[in-house]
Amino acid sequence: MTAIGDETMKIDDFVAVFRHHAAGVAVVTAAGPDGPVAMTVTSLFSVSAEPPMFAFSASSLSSSSSAILAADTVVAHILDGDNLGIGRLGATSATDRFSVPWRELATGEPVYDGVTSWVRGEIVSLVEAGQSTVVVARALEGRAEGDPRTPLVYHAREWHALGRHSLIA
Repeated sequence: MTAIGDETMKIDDFVAVFRHHAAGVAVVTAAGPDGPVAMTVTSLFSVSAEPPMFAFSASSLSSSSSAILAADTVVAHILDGDNLGIGRLGATSATDRFSVPWRELATGEPVYDGVTSWVRGEIVSLVEAGQSTVVVARALEGRAEGDPRTPLVYHAREWHALGRHSLIA
């Protein structure tokens, strides 16, 4: 029997396995020291309903990670098919991630216009994990409008919009 820690899966094999996993797309924003920052994540998930908490993974490879990890609060935008452009902006390096309409909340965080679901949270925990940091936030406020059946999904290096046409059961 192999002891835990004696073996590590090859990176290419690990990446290939997770290409089979479809994930919802979100963009996390924060008010950084040099202005607003944003990054696209496919790791957003709810942690607890009571108290309301969510988490996401911030890759150290993202130019926005350091500002997001230093922030007290963040906004996670849950994207639908109409928000593909915002998802692409947050995933593209060396671009103006705020070249589309957005506004600043009264509390200072940037929120993209046209995103029907978002949650603002206070960062309560950071857990280093390999090349990433898992960020846990306590939900402070949010909005959920529109049709929750049309999420933007990333799968096998492609963007997809789910809808009634994809319902199988």
